[in-house]
Amino acid sequence: MLLLCLTDRDPADSLPGLDLLPHEVRTSPLSLRVPETMAERFDAILIDGTLDARRARSACLGLADGAATPRVVVLPEVALTALTTEWGVSELLLPTASPAEIELRLRLLEQPATAAPPPAVQAAGVVIDESNFTARLFGRPLDLTYKEFELLHFLAAHPGRVFTREQLLSEVWGTDYFGGTRTVDVHVRRLRAKLGDHEGLISTVRGVGYGFARARVEDEE
Repeated sequence: MLLLCLTDRDPADSLPGLDLLPHEVRTSPLSLRVPETMAERFDAILIDGTLDARRARSACLGLADGAATPRVVVLPEVALTALTTEWGVSELLLPTASPAEIELRLRLLEQPATAAPPPAVQAAGVVIDESNFTARLFGRPLDLTYKEFELLHFLAAHPGRVFTREQLLSEVWGTDYFGGTRTVDVHVRRLRAKLGDHEGLISTVRGVGYGFARARVEDEE
């Protein structure tokens, strides 16, 4: 890896274990602002805070906000309480970190970013944000239990379709659920009560099961 170390001394003095690894290290003074175009040429930026945590913080804040290059701050244990998310660093290393630990933390920086949260489900005025576990009906928050939320989420994700009680039981409660289909009816009744004037969004198809926003889908067709 090509590393840029912001420090006012030899990097080997602030992070001795780094000297034993085969990475190419360039140095730059802590007080020098690193342009985005320069930062992007490196795989990671190390910020030396072993002598002065305040200057290290200033260096972190001075890094170009648009630069995607991961930042690693080196701090002694006595200065750890000063570190906050405001610094914008991706990793922390103690000066006493072993070569193996330094290597591991640097390699973890190369891992791909986590997947984006699933998009919100929107249908017939219902908006469900699975990542935040929230459900709204025309902007009004719905106070749902976990299973009510899961049931509404599944139905709203398939507007116009009809599902049997057995299908809903399998999809929402899981194949290992030993209760009867009566529990589906109970939860549908509770959901309708919380939908209020819009309870008709969940329709009953006699002899089959339940569907969501069926009338609206049929009207659009």
